[in-house]
Amino acid sequence: DREVKLRVPLHNIDGIVCFGRVLITHPAITECAANQVPIALLSRSGRFIASIRGPTSGNVLLRKAQYAASEDAKAADIARNLVLGKVANSRAVLLRHLRDHPDANPAGCVSAAVASLDGVVVRLQETAGLETIRGLEGEAASAYFGVFDHLIVSQKDKFQFRGRSRRPPLDMANALLSFIYAILTNDATGACEAVGLDPAVGFLHRDRPGRPGMALDLIEELRAFVADRLVLSLINRQQVSARDFETVEGGAVHLTDKARRAGLTTYQKRK
Repeated sequence: DREVKLRVPLHNIDGIVCFGRVLITHPAITECAANQVPIALLSRSGRFIASIRGPTSGNVLLRKAQYAASEDAKAADIARNLVLGKVANSRAVLLRHLRDHPDANPAGCVSAAVASLDGVVVRLQETAGLETIRGLEGEAASAYFGVFDHLIVSQKDKFQFRGRSRRPPLDMANALLSFIYAILTNDATGACEAVGLDPAVGFLHRDRPGRPGMALDLIEELRAFVADRLVLSLINRQQVSARDFETVEGGAVHLTDKARRAGLTTYQKRK
């Protein structure tokens, strides 16, 4: 209704994230692009749709080196380090849970998951094959998410995690995870663009049209430490509740505006 809700100096903005049917004027887009302020367009549930950015910085030689490295033995070395970081941080999240909630370890299953991740770390250091590294990453993820429900110690009657589900998320915990992962991926994509790397060409993730493989590689180390711990905090500290979600036809669970606001605010503080 032509009422000014908020004014923010452009130099104070890291980026703009739009959920749902948000309209941005052409002058605003132009000004953001000129000042390297990325605009991300997401669905109401947090699924990435597109991004608008200014000219890519860096030089072509950097990207050529990236492309070359993705096709030779360096790819396995880089992928191994990414997965080692991811597994180490996943293990740290489980150990933190055991320290803070020693009683929430039924039949020692969380401790067993930690031991499983320890074994993956040893085997990662001994292997040289990219496919084997990808397989070990999947094994570690299975062990970690297999006990993730035990890390939820509050609102257990509403928030239950029965395995990772995507496109669409089928429970509230998965909806939160997918939402924060999407924001994290958008930040990683912007970081790649800022230094001149191609966000689509990764090392751990296979090349696929429309998938930001490099950005997904970069967030692997950050998933457990940044995103998963943030989601657990939102639930366990009751910063979100079951009323902040909606289930649509087909069983997909979406965040309401209140849940998105809580997630974004907490994410920004944690960053």
